Amino acid sequence: MPLNTQASSPLLEFIHFGLKEARACLFAGLFFASVLLVPRTGLAGVPRYDVLLLIALVIQVGMVWTKLESIDELKAITIFHLVGFALEAFKTSQGIKSWSYPDFAYTKVLGVPLFSGFMYAAVGSYIIQAWRLLDLRILHHPPHWMAALMAGLIYANFFTHHYIGDYRWYLAACALGLYARSTVVFRPLHRDRRMPLLLAFVLIGLFIWLAENLSTFYGLWKYPNQLGAWSTVHVSKWSAWSLLVIMTFTIVANLKHIKARIHVPR
Repeated sequence: MPLNTQASSPLLEFIHFGLKEARACLFAGLFFASVLLVPRTGLAGVPRYDVLLLIALVIQVGMVWTKLESIDELKAITIFHLVGFALEAFKTSQGIKSWSYPDFAYTKVLGVPLFSGFMYAAVGSYIIQAWRLLDLRILHHPPHWMAALMAGLIYANFFTHHYIGDYRWYLAACALGLYARSTVVFRPLHRDRRMPLLLAFVLIGLFIWLAENLSTFYGLWKYPNQLGAWSTVHVSKWSAWSLLVIMTFTIVANLKHIKARIHVPR
């Protein structure tokens, strides 16, 4: 039997897919492992939020230094830090209407510990790494300006729903129509595999929702209904995270589109 045929067996393809997914989740995995390991009281007199920020910075620098992440990828991830911090600062300012960070930290700005930006960066890092490691290609991607407009509306809704109502499900319906034909093609080893892009958004959103439940259980942040005792994060947050994944994916896709146009052969 030819080597390529053997190498492309479903089991081997699945193993390579799992390994590459784990590699793409390296930053997120290490960061959330630190959430579990760092005591709520902090370490050596340093508050927990500050310790988490230091750990996140070490992980980030380590990934660039070992060339697991390029400088261009780091620049893209910085965008997620800024986008995430702006959202966190606004949400925590809403008091009982949103979540809060109850513990003290020296690195809090506008009530938001600076490590929180790395939680959004972790999602961006995963998408960027998975795109490269799995050789992602998107079939029937909508026009990039339409995708950018949708991402902007999704982001804006996180702010405006406090004043003019939550249009999440209208936006979800629009995203459903926009990406209905879109398919993500990825290559675990030798053979291309396909998945509806919308399904990928929903699955990533699910894993983030599960991670959020774990984070709130350990008191990293709290929703109003968790101030007395911990309870499961409402399942509606799954939809919010899935929309945020669409926004994150769009930023990555549009940056790659712009870079490709800039470096087009002349």
